[in-house]
Amino acid sequence: MAEIEINKSWDKLKIKVKRKYRDLSEEDLAYTAGQEEDLIKRLMKAIQKDRTYVVFMLKKMLLNMDNNRL
Repeated sequence: MAEIEINKSWDKLKIKVKRKYRDLSEEDLAYTAGQEEDLIKRLMKAIQKDRTYVVFMLKKMLLNMDNNRL
């Protein structure tokens, strides 16, 4: 089970992730509600970082949804 819950924030979060990692494809960023685990695994592979980093990055971005900080 994923440690994060994205829910309705995906559109904004996707923009932030895409800005940080410009080489990510739409396939890498594909997300369906409730499929956080699949998203984490794809991002781990695409950006070549471990699970801890990917989860930390997504949580940090979710906390700062109202500003432009990555």
